[in-house]
Amino acid sequence: MKSEHEIDIRVQYHEVDGQSRVHNAQYLNYFERGRVEMLRASGLSYLEFEQSGILLVVRSMEVQFLMPALFDDLLVLNTRIEYCHGARIEHHYRLVRKQPDGIGEDLIVTARSQIASIDRTGKVQRLPPILQLNIRPTRNL
Repeated sequence: MKSEHEIDIRVQYHEVDGQSRVHNAQYLNYFERGRVEMLRASGLSYLEFEQSGILLVVRSMEVQFLMPALFDDLLVLNTRIEYCHGARIEHHYRLVRKQPDGIGEDLIVTARSQIASIDRTGKVQRLPPILQLNIRPTRNL
C-alpha cells in the first residue's frame, strides 16, 4: 500500500455555508474520503474490513484552517500515512486549491488524525495483518 494518495474534490453547494465557504465540519468528510480512497487504490476495502468485524475509527483529529475553500473550487487532497503500529494509524492531510492557470496553489487546510482499530464491542485490537503488511508509513517504530 502506498503511503500517499491524492484525490480531486469539487466543492458542492450543500457543503458550503451562507458565505459560500466550505463549512468547517465538511473537511472531516473530505479526510474520510481520502482515507477510504487510499485503501481502495491499494486493492483493500474498508467495507470488507467492517464486514469481518474490524472497525477503523477516528480517535483524534487536529485541523488547521488556513484559508477558506469556496463553492465550486477544485481541490486536491493529499492523504499520507505517517505512522502505523499496533492498533493505530496516523494520517496527515494537505488540502490545496489549484490556481486556474495551473501554476501555483493555495494551501487551504492541513490536518492529522489518529485511527484506532477496534472490534464490534469497542475493544481495541491490533491492526489486521493485511494492513500491517501492506502499509508503508513515512515513519514507524
